[in-house]
This record gives sequence, C-alpha cells and structure tokens, in this order.
Amino acid sequence: MNLRTARACPFAAALLICAIPTWAGPRVEKTLKLQPGGRFVLESYEGSVTVTGSDQPDVSVVITSNRSDFQSQVDFSFEEDPGMVRVRAFRYSSWHFFDFLFDYLWLHYEVRVPKATVIEIKTGGGDINAYSLTGRADLKTLGGPIEVSHLTGDLRAFTSGGSIRVQRIQGDTELETYGGGIEAISVDGRLKVHTSGGWVRIDGVTGRVDASTWGGSIQAIFSKGNARGGVLETSGGSIYAKVDPAANLDVDASTSGGGGVSTGLPVRVAGAISPHAVRGTLGSGGELLRLHTSGGSVRLDAL
Repeated sequence: MNLRTARACPFAAALLICAIPTWAGPRVEKTLKLQPGGRFVLESYEGSVTVTGSDQPDVSVVITSNRSDFQSQVDFSFEEDPGMVRVRAFRYSSWHFFDFLFDYLWLHYEVRVPKATVIEIKTGGGDINAYSLTGRADLKTLGGPIEVSHLTGDLRAFTSGGSIRVQRIQGDTELETYGGGIEAISVDGRLKVHTSGGWVRIDGVTGRVDASTWGGSIQAIFSKGNARGGVLETSGGSIYAKVDPAANLDVDASTSGGGGVSTGLPVRVAGAISPHAVRGTLGSGGELLRLHTSGGSVRLDAL
C-alpha cells in the first residue's frame, strides 16, 4: 500500500460507517394506555418520527437506531396516564462535530396512536410524518422535512430546514420553514404559511390564505366559493392565483419590479390603470385579497 492510499483509508472508512444503515439492530418497544381524545407528547434530542392514527385503543412506540448500544447512550422516559402519554429522550453525552463522522447516533420513532389523539412532537433533528388523525397536531423539528395527511384538527408545523407538505387537512393550518418549499393541498380552514427560502404551492383552500416567501414563487388555488381573501407576498418570484369568479372580493395586486400584473377576472378597476398594479373589486367587493411581489409578475385567474 502506498502512502497516498494509506492516508485516504481512514477518511474513506469513516464515510463508509456513516453510509451503511443498520435498521436490523436492537429496538425499544412500549405499549402505553391512552384514552381516545388524549394527548401524545414526544420530546427527543434527535430522531425522525412517524405517527399514524389507528382504531387500536393503545399507544405503540417502537424506537430503532443505527447503533446497537443506543440504549446506553440515550436516556428514555415513558409517562403514562389515561389522558396523556409522554415520551422523552435525552443523550447522556454532549454532541461534538467529530461525532458526525465517528460516533453518529440516529434514532427513528414509529408510533401508533388512537385516531382521536392530540399529538405534540418536538425533535432536535429529523423528519416528521403524521397520518390519519382526528386531533390537533403541533409538530416541530430543528432540521428535516414534515409531511402530514388526513388530519381532522388544527395543525401547526415548523422546521428550521426542510420542506413541508400537507394534504387533506380539516382545520386551521399554520406552516413555517426557514429553508424549503411548502405545499398545501385540500385544506378546509384558514391557511397561514411562510418560508424563508423556497416556493409555495397551495391547491384547494376554503378559508383565508396568508402566504409569504423571501425567495420563491407562489401558486395559490382557492376553493370554489371561497371569498375570505388573504395576502400572497414574495420578495423573489412570481405569483399565480386562481379564485372563484363569483366570489365577492376587493383586489389589490402589484409588483415593484421584474414583471407586470394581469388578470382574467372581471375586476372593476378603481383609479388609474397601470401595468404594474390592479386595484378594484370582484363582484360586489368584500374581504381584501392582496398579491404583491418585489421581483416577478402577478397573474390572477378564474377557477
């Protein structure tokens, strides 16, 4: 072995260790009692989480890891009473940069709860997925994507770095990410979304929509009959929106650079006509729908 090869081996070995998953290792399994309508709370220093609602009466928690010694590295606690189940995980030792190469410890939580459960998930890093629930959901991760579908209840989801995708939500919904796109499909309720660096795509919302991004385009399709208005605003992209032509709305659409404003709706324009702004009323007027971009075009069309 030559000197160059010898020097490369330790680094290559470290990468290989990080790249090889070991899902078949030891696991922690718990079954906990929880009444329908109760709360499930998970607080973990790190880890990806999948929560699924079921017709079973108990909470099932399965924890897996990439390391066989993870139970000696992490302090797990399980609290149980009829109205709430709480799972907590804290690592005994502090994390250092070189842990990523030589001592990285990965966790995954597979959780099954009764459908009628309020869930609160907080993880210091990892993706969160939640499906088929009929209770409020509050989800927070400091690094990873979030996906939620078939939720009947209000939803709050936050990630410091990742995309958010939700669909078939019956409840008021608030989504925020500091680095990724947001997609919301079929939301029966009010919708508020913000991303600091990505696009926004909305399709089928029955309530007011407030959407903002600092670095991407916005596409928003309102449900038929939706006259709740809202604000669509971006600092670096175009805006395309579709609303029911029979809705009664006040319209304020403008761009301050990079394109013009156009509409296929019968908006009665108030004031001077400008290629960079359209202000007026749709139908008899009503709630305000404001669309503004600092770096793109605005288009407002009919459903």
